[in-house]
Amino acid sequence: MDRTRLTRGVVAAASLGACAATVHTAYNLRVLRTPSPVPPPVGERVSVLVPARDEAARIGRCVRAVLASVGVAQLEVLVLDDGSTDGTADVVREAAGGDPRLRVLDGGRGLLPQGWLGKPWACARLAEQATGDVLVFLDADVEVAPQGIAATVALMRGAGLAAVSPYPHQEAHGVLPRLVQPLLQWSWATTLPLRLAETSPRESLVAANGQLLAVDAAAYRDAGGHAAVRDLVLEDIGLLRALKRSGHRGVAADGTEVATCRMYDSAGELVDGYAKSLWSAFGSPAGSAGVVGGLSLLYVLPAAAGLLARDRRTRAWGTVGYVAGVTGRALVARRTRTPVVPDTLAHPVSVLAFGALVTESWRRKRAGRLTWRGRTLP
Repeated sequence: MDRTRLTRGVVAAASLGACAATVHTAYNLRVLRTPSPVPPPVGERVSVLVPARDEAARIGRCVRAVLASVGVAQLEVLVLDDGSTDGTADVVREAAGGDPRLRVLDGGRGLLPQGWLGKPWACARLAEQATGDVLVFLDADVEVAPQGIAATVALMRGAGLAAVSPYPHQEAHGVLPRLVQPLLQWSWATTLPLRLAETSPRESLVAANGQLLAVDAAAYRDAGGHAAVRDLVLEDIGLLRALKRSGHRGVAADGTEVATCRMYDSAGELVDGYAKSLWSAFGSPAGSAGVVGGLSLLYVLPAAAGLLARDRRTRAWGTVGYVAGVTGRALVARRTRTPVVPDTLAHPVSVLAFGALVTESWRRKRAGRLTWRGRTLP
């Protein structure tokens, strides 16, 4: 077989793989659980738990949005000030305006017990103080819609789940955030068989986002709570795996109309944020290389072939693969209300940017330079 035919065969196989992945994306979006826009009132006590470390610039909006929730008659809001140095606790109290449903917990100087990372420790402390039948863990940079908490709880109870993680709408501004942030939802919508993940006991079949994660309080304690994931950077994924080990079920959901999150205000913040955790996402350097290599094969190679190949048939196959990849991204973008054009047209560049972030994460890990919010990570 000559080199042209071999290249054409590889490109054709990659393009067919991209087509199959997009078909799977379309199916997943059809079965994706979505909270009701008009949920019934929640009769249970709900504890919204917000870990906060140096979040003065964002947490006021978060607190005001939670306290404006409708349909949750028995609501308590606990915010743990985890050694902040920017007046986070004062901002929370001002935003609450004396609302008795909210309490600020003092995390001290932010010193961590041996073997714990910051966010799992803060979440565990919050859960210890919570009195709700449902625990809703919420990041300080998330703003819930008025019906968001009620809709999340109603979805969890209605589906008979122990946990549900509605992915918030992601606000992204600037070139790098717009390239990378939409990959959050696209990745699991494309690669994870959602219905199987909901019922299968396999711990590898999970997706979650700690920005907004609701869990039945009894199931949470049965699974060991955040103590079971005390040393994990991706504690959200770890918590759903712990729930599965205990015989419970949890699933990711469409949180586009439930909440909004703007994780990063600059490219530098985004790089630091992803670098702290991507090294742990795929188990090992080999696992990371396999994932990045697979994504590049499906979504970068066809685009490059469609643009650069000299053989006409190879270019045609490459164009098919590129269109398939863009179509998959566009389907998710429409569902999650993120820009379709021109953002999805740059899908191969998004994959390359993701690969660069994975590489940077491992580089910092090996150099012992992983930090977050002033803390050194192991």
